[in-house]
Formats: sequence, structure tokens, C-alpha cells
Amino acid sequence: MRQAGRSLPEYRTLREHGARGAGMTGMLGACLDPATAAEATLQPVRRHGVDAAILFSDIMVPLALAGVAVRIEPEVGPVVDHPIRTPADVAELTARALGETPTGPSGLAAIEETVRAVVAELGAPGRPGVTGGMPERALAGLAHSRGTWGWTPLIGFGGAPFTLAAYLVEGRPSRDHLAARTLMRSDPASWDALLDWCAQITGEFIALQIRAGASAAQLFDSWAGALSPEDYRERVAPHSARALEIAGRAISPTAGGRVPLIHFGTGTARILADMRAAGADAVGVDDRTDLAWAISELGGEGACPVQGNLDPALLAAPWTALGPAVDACLEAGRAAPGHVLNLGHGVPPATDPDALTRIVARAHGDEEWEGTALAGWNGWVGAPGAPVPGTGSDRA
Repeated sequence: MRQAGRSLPEYRTLREHGARGAGMTGMLGACLDPATAAEATLQPVRRHGVDAAILFSDIMVPLALAGVAVRIEPEVGPVVDHPIRTPADVAELTARALGETPTGPSGLAAIEETVRAVVAELGAPGRPGVTGGMPERALAGLAHSRGTWGWTPLIGFGGAPFTLAAYLVEGRPSRDHLAARTLMRSDPASWDALLDWCAQITGEFIALQIRAGASAAQLFDSWAGALSPEDYRERVAPHSARALEIAGRAISPTAGGRVPLIHFGTGTARILADMRAAGADAVGVDDRTDLAWAISELGGEGACPVQGNLDPALLAAPWTALGPAVDACLEAGRAAPGHVLNLGHGVPPATDPDALTRIVARAHGDEEWEGTALAGWNGWVGAPGAPVPGTGSDRA
């Protein structure tokens, strides 16, 4: 999941140095600084040998690139200085477009530069990636990630329209999203205009990443689980479908065509089928939902691939509990036509990074890579008896 970097010491070191991108500081500045964002994207790949990189970004980035006064406050989350509450607020906001502000053009170029830098290191079909000057352990992680194909895909990322709208209306994280749901009910015209705008900018933001070289993308709906199925279907799903449609038209030079799109949300068990119907190629399942049940629920119109859904709480558990849980998740996923083994939500910052590497080894059935995980990041190079990893097993 996108928060994987938070558990890495090298990520914390990177953020301690600070970054300023497109005139912003803090988290958004880091996302819009190509050198910082590329490095943060690549760190989990080098360390864990995962099958894909996920762009280091935040769901607030496209809002910032459209001129919204937004910041990420530590221990709080996204904060919008002027919440959108009235028809006049909505009209003023929706007159803006992605990249039409002083921050916008340089920010859009920064996103493209970040994606291209990441793709260059990860390689592309028939083109070896950049490897010069890296520590031996980082090279081993990249080699394991590339596997028998010789390259690693990059997954793009964007927030779904409802989640963007919820932050815009509430002004900050909320438990019940009462203000957003009130606007949805009391002023349907303003609500539709707001979500249509959110769909447009997040769809364009994801499409930008795809055109720069991403090989897949995920639409992330943090707060859709707060809605009733009826409200989601009637007042939100059409806008998520629009975002996916805009992203789906983009052509990736890496993939040589359109790319697979994943639709993920938290607390969304009741609307999984609706999320699929919005037009994604795969559906993410959170850790509150039984994976076997979700696969069955999504099979009404023909089975579709799923992503998920190991409980992040298990990352702090002993391996005697975590290892079998990985096996159980893999086994449940076999009922779907495709399964992306992943967490059911983000990586807690206190997670031992070596546990994540060991999960990758378990999923790949790779004892050599498990030995690398057990040796640890700092003790691997030159450690007595340290294993020499191969490129990993051939895997689907």
C-alpha cells in the first residue's frame, strides 16, 4: 500500500532533510519534489523486492495543483483552509482546473519528472533499469523485484471523488463526514458539480501518471464506507466511473496501451459490486472484509481480480501468526481469476521492515529471499554466511 515507506529508516532520513516542491513544504512539498518523490517511491522496491512500485503521492496533491489551499498537518492529516460549504464556494472551486494556478504547471511537470525517473530505474520491457552506484543490498532488492522479466512496473495513484469532496467540505479528517453528507442531501446540484469537478481533476492526475509511464493505477476511496449503498450508487458511483473513464483513456508508453485500474476503499464491503461496476479492472478489499466472501460477492457478473487483504495489525505479531496469515490470504485469493497479495490498508509506521520483506519471500515461495529478510537490511552486505539472493522465482 502507498504508506509502505513510512516504516523505513531511510524514508525517515529522507524526510528529515525536508523538501520543497512547487513552492510547498512538508508532505505536499515532498510529493512535488521529483528527487524526493522518486527516491521515496523506489525505497520499498530496493528493500523488499516487491513486484511493483507505488508512486509516492497523496490524495491532496491534485487539489493543491488546482489551487486549493490545503496542507498536511502532522498527527492530523489533510486540512483545507477554506472548506467548501455553499453553492458560491462550489462555483468558485469548479472554475479552477488542474495546472491553471501558479503552482500547477510546475507541479504537473514535477509529477511527470518523478514518474519518468522511477520508470528509468525500474526499467521497462526490453530496457534495463538504472543501477549505477547503488549498495549491493539495494541492487539485490531491485533484481528480486524484476524477477524473470527484467523490469518492475509502477502503479499510479489518485484519490476518488467522494474522498476528495469529503475533505473539501469537512475541511479536515472526520469520523462521520456529516457536513459532506448534509451537502449531498440538501443541495444535490452543488454536490453533483463538486463531485464532477473532483472526478475530472483526479482522473486527469492519474492519466498524467500513466502517460508518463505508469503501468497500472489505483483509485483510492478512503471514506466511501461512510455511505449507504443507495447513496453510493446514486450520488457517488457515477463520478467514480467518470474518474476511471478519464484515467482509462490514457496510453502508457511502458505498457504500450491502456493500463489496468484498481478501485479500492475502506469499509466498503456493502458496495464492492458497485465499485466494480464503476469500471475498474480489479477491486481492492480492505482488512475488515473476508476475502473469500468478497470474491464471491464480486462474481455476480463474472469474477474479477482482487487486491488485498492482510490485516496490518498482524505486522507486529510473531512470525508464527503472520506467516500462516499470509498463506491463508494467498489460499483465499486463488478463488479469483487474479489476486494481488497486499495489505487491507496502510503499513503502520512502527512496522519492522524486515517483516515486510519476509512477507514478499513467503508469497514468492523463495527461501533465498527469506534468508535475505532474516539477515536484515543493515547486516546483509558482508555478514558472515549472508545469502546471495537470486532474481526470485517466476511468479504471476
